[in-house]
Amino acid sequence: MPQPRSSLVSLSDTPWYHVVSRCVRRAYLCGEDAHSGRSFEHRRGWIVERLEQLAGVFAVDVAAYAVMSNHAHLVVRIDAERVQGWDAEEVLRRWTQVFSGPLLVQRYLADPASLGEAETAAVFDWVETYRSRLADLSWYMRVLNESIARMANAEDGVTGRFWEGRFKSQALLDDAAVLTAMAYVDLNPIRAKLAETPETSEYTAIAERLAELQGRLPRPHVAGSASPSGADRTGEADETAKSPESPDLGNERPRLQKEPRLAGLPCAPLMPFDATGRLATAVPFALEDYLELVDGTGRVIREDKRGFIPGETPAILERLNIDPEQFIQTAGRTLHRFGSAIGTPERLTERCVARNVAYLRGIRAARVLFDRCASRFPE
Repeated sequence: MPQPRSSLVSLSDTPWYHVVSRCVRRAYLCGEDAHSGRSFEHRRGWIVERLEQLAGVFAVDVAAYAVMSNHAHLVVRIDAERVQGWDAEEVLRRWTQVFSGPLLVQRYLADPASLGEAETAAVFDWVETYRSRLADLSWYMRVLNESIARMANAEDGVTGRFWEGRFKSQALLDDAAVLTAMAYVDLNPIRAKLAETPETSEYTAIAERLAELQGRLPRPHVAGSASPSGADRTGEADETAKSPESPDLGNERPRLQKEPRLAGLPCAPLMPFDATGRLATAVPFALEDYLELVDGTGRVIREDKRGFIPGETPAILERLNIDPEQFIQTAGRTLHRFGSAIGTPERLTERCVARNVAYLRGIRAARVLFDRCASRFPE
């Protein structure tokens, strides 16, 4: 039975999530179309640019991404505490960067003193609504997917859906789950035999990180500069504003800003790494360890070498008690062995209790992946 989004994305359980969005009918709408001969490769750049632009608006940090020909993967962290530190003006400024906002809000931003007491109180009610939305994964993905759909539809001169449906998400319940999901996402092009090494993969976070380390531009294509000329026609290309799956908007129907306004948003950097684990807004590993893990795993995601990591086992796997062989198999395939959450057996059991369910898909896979190494490397 499908679960409500509120139970799939619960920040009281974890702020970390693996997210997947697929193009409608799984068509190659972002890459090379072998049937028509047209190339839509530039749209992958749109997606990367937009997800990083929106990370600078929402309280969402991007740890990993991979934009493939017909789907996109993200690993993100939602920072609910960050929005609590924003004052009313900051909340309204951020919200109106992506949505036009009610007239009352626009008047407040132009001249707060021009509003009466009742009008000001109404604005502050909106502030709290927007504050919660700016730390909401569904709203982040709504803006990302809707704006890309609008651009693609305008480029093609069509209307209708660009994405297959609402995004799918998996809760990442612990550090081991975060590591597994990040490696899986960053290795997607290698798994699909589209690249041989992480640095030569395209439209991935690992390639962007390596390019920055080497002082290179991560991508030759900049999305904002190549937005189609008709992309500001929000009515025809907007596929979610009137969708019954959209969040309850009350008396307000948020309308996205026009594409030229969105294209001008600055990009936020990817999440940094912090080996000490003390910085909540960082990936809780050392960057050197992670690069070693991805490189080593990427080398064996080939049919003739699957099943072992060349040389010594990366230390990060030992510290997290992850079985190396099982890690390679998981990183070399999709995470379909897990359901709505990924984590150690203990964390999945806790989630079962919290959700009052008897079973979560993935517990058996978690026992194989996260338990076997404990006996090999005792503390």
